[in-house]
Amino acid sequence: MDVSPFVALLFIALLSLLLFATRTSGRDGRRLPPSPPGLPLLGHLPLLGSLPHRNLQAMAAKHGPVMLLRLGRVPTVVASAAAAAQEVMKTRDLAFASRPRMRMAERLIYGRDMVFAPYGEHWRQARRVCVVHLLSQRRVQSLRRARELEAAAMVDRVRRGGVQAVNVTALIISYTNGIISRAAFGDGGSLYGGEELTKLFADFEGLLGTVTVGDFVPWLAWVDTLMGLDARAARTSAQMDALLERVIADHRQRRRDRRREDDGHRDFVDVMLDVNDEAEGTGVMFDDVAIKAIVLDMFAAATDTTYTTLVWAMAELINHPHEMRRVQDEVRAAVVVSDGGRVTEDHLPKLCYLRCVIKETLRLRTPLPLLVPHETTEDTELLGYHVPARSRVIVNAWAIARDPAAWESPDEFVPERFAGDDLTADYLMLGQDFRFVPFGAGRRGCPGVEFAVPSMELALASLLYHFDWELPAGGPSKLEMHELNGLTVRFKATLRLVAKPWSR
Repeated sequence: MDVSPFVALLFIALLSLLLFATRTSGRDGRRLPPSPPGLPLLGHLPLLGSLPHRNLQAMAAKHGPVMLLRLGRVPTVVASAAAAAQEVMKTRDLAFASRPRMRMAERLIYGRDMVFAPYGEHWRQARRVCVVHLLSQRRVQSLRRARELEAAAMVDRVRRGGVQAVNVTALIISYTNGIISRAAFGDGGSLYGGEELTKLFADFEGLLGTVTVGDFVPWLAWVDTLMGLDARAARTSAQMDALLERVIADHRQRRRDRRREDDGHRDFVDVMLDVNDEAEGTGVMFDDVAIKAIVLDMFAAATDTTYTTLVWAMAELINHPHEMRRVQDEVRAAVVVSDGGRVTEDHLPKLCYLRCVIKETLRLRTPLPLLVPHETTEDTELLGYHVPARSRVIVNAWAIARDPAAWESPDEFVPERFAGDDLTADYLMLGQDFRFVPFGAGRRGCPGVEFAVPSMELALASLLYHFDWELPAGGPSKLEMHELNGLTVRFKATLRLVAKPWSR
């Protein structure tokens, strides 16, 4: 959640105004959550800063695990403890199940997607299509070949780089883009743009992670136009729409020219066109706009969060050489000569410590630290506080994962904390342990975890099996772990490492 520079200027201009305290009880006398002092007009918006998850954690330490903020005109409840997250995503899940209107998401994803859709019939249909047809275990398994091809290509790119430092950030972005392109468009996904496609999706994800002034202060929406956000969104949306129109037309033509492909080789567009055909005459609205919106959901969810987690994992391992050696020893012991000297998904169930590394990365460096905002569908409660209907609700998963009351040494990278724990059983942990909710939970939990996990495990195992990694000579002896906020919270610098090929 990045705040516009214009908001910062307004903050400076309003410093001379008196601070005001938000009232602690509603008009009907019911107790509202505590609230820090805010400013006229902007409320608490200037207090978020460039890294809202950190500033909200600091405010929660003073005001409690449930706070009420006024972000411009938007009443926003912030949950910063596992007990509060459990109420939002399990105990009172239905009351918190909707999404607030987000102008940039509506502009870029047609207002017909699943992730940002309000709770209702369209959301239920879209989620059913995703869970049953696109992200089922069978469908994920059918994409194994795509993941292994992209992992092999990634290793080859490192080998071709020679002795020069590898741009690990770009390497992993290419890997994640390759997988979702194959999954969405088929093995011919590169025909739809190659490097241009990568740039287009980078622009799309950057805009999608931009919080507009108009979201919180409607009468200042003209600032978004002045800053060029509206023009950039219109241009990116038009380019993306043209691409997806061509993809759908190509797939329809292919279906007419030959018999339907074997189910194991059909991509997301093929599958959704089948759903579209089946929906005709049933009154279910699943048209081309819905197909395009869900494809964009898949790209946004499958690329940014996956590559962000992998880059953070590599950075943490570089700063923790003992853990790096331990996970490399595990991977290299699991892959035998008869395997052809490469990591496959058959090896992944054996890599328990690698799984601990990824989980600890998700805990310490939660890619979506504030998850996707919820909105209440009715008057409800949260840890005994009144939360009115249509309130925006933010779950600070990052703060929960670093709560010293729940985690020992919460700010340290300790993969061993997941070894032998019930948390090792499942990445989702839906409804089981709300100390660890990197993917959310409940009705609005991410349904794509089973799609993302093998992609992350295979990439990390492949990089650690084939190469020994170190920082470039002449540079710092340790990485500075600075953050950059956007659609996800990413490693701020470009991660460049030296890769030394390893062989038995």
